[in-house]
Amino acid sequence: MKLTRRSLVQKLGLLPAVFLVPQWLRGAQNNKQNEKLLILHTNDTHSHIDPLPANHSKFPNQGGIAARAALIAKYRSENKHVLLFDSGDFFQGTPYFNRFHGVLEMKLMSKLAYDVATLGNHDFDIGIEGFMQAQQYAQFKFVNANYDFGQTPMSAVVQPYQILEKGPYKVGVFGLGVDLNGLLPQSNFQGIVMKDPYESAKKVIQSLNEAHCDFIVCLSHLGYQYQDEHKPSDVLLAQKVPGIDLILGGHTHTFMDEPTKVTNVEGKDVWIHQVGWAGVRLGVIEVSANKFSFWQRKIQ
Repeated sequence: MKLTRRSLVQKLGLLPAVFLVPQWLRGAQNNKQNEKLLILHTNDTHSHIDPLPANHSKFPNQGGIAARAALIAKYRSENKHVLLFDSGDFFQGTPYFNRFHGVLEMKLMSKLAYDVATLGNHDFDIGIEGFMQAQQYAQFKFVNANYDFGQTPMSAVVQPYQILEKGPYKVGVFGLGVDLNGLLPQSNFQGIVMKDPYESAKKVIQSLNEAHCDFIVCLSHLGYQYQDEHKPSDVLLAQKVPGIDLILGGHTHTFMDEPTKVTNVEGKDVWIHQVGWAGVRLGVIEVSANKFSFWQRKIQ
């Protein structure tokens, strides 16, 4: 059998890379010329600690925290500067969550050394008190800019954004969440007020620009796109809000073989990526001074 490039890619569990020139890195300083940054990302893992079963109709034997850990460790061993993000809904979906109420997920994500995560609607399935009990075991940061946590205890552990420095890169990261009204009982998020995601993003982006970040990443749990053109989504966010360079999405469980390029209101490119659900894919983005590359890896 002739081994074509496509069959080799499939055999290796890789989806084809897309090489792009990021607008925000054109003319980068010399100290970025020979340094690259790797961004790894997941979304909607939904408490899938074990791989999916061998008889699964679409993803047999794929996923699982052990295989994810091994793949992440491999990338870290091969790359000097690595960031690891999650776009929410790490809770709910298997008996592990029912038994351990999110504690196991927090411990394992910490073991994998996630840097930042945003919140999905299912991360409120055990309410604010349940989340706070589980997050005690988290050794990474949480971001959300469009939930006003008010006087709730979550105000102490969830910030609108984080600024991370890896090698020569200064990366601004903020989070956005879906409107929880209608998705959960009101009692699960009592005291949290939903704010407009677009206006919230604009406010945060101003702060990140004032901090002179090299680029800005949004960890979004709004969902990729909807038939209702008025419902907030990643595509509309990219179009309406200038200053975002990369949107790593969740909520809609969208498998994207390639990122979506959207032109924003200032005529600049914004890239959107999402890697399905259940932890069966790991998103990989390589950033350097003259290219921006996306691909996915099967986790098995």
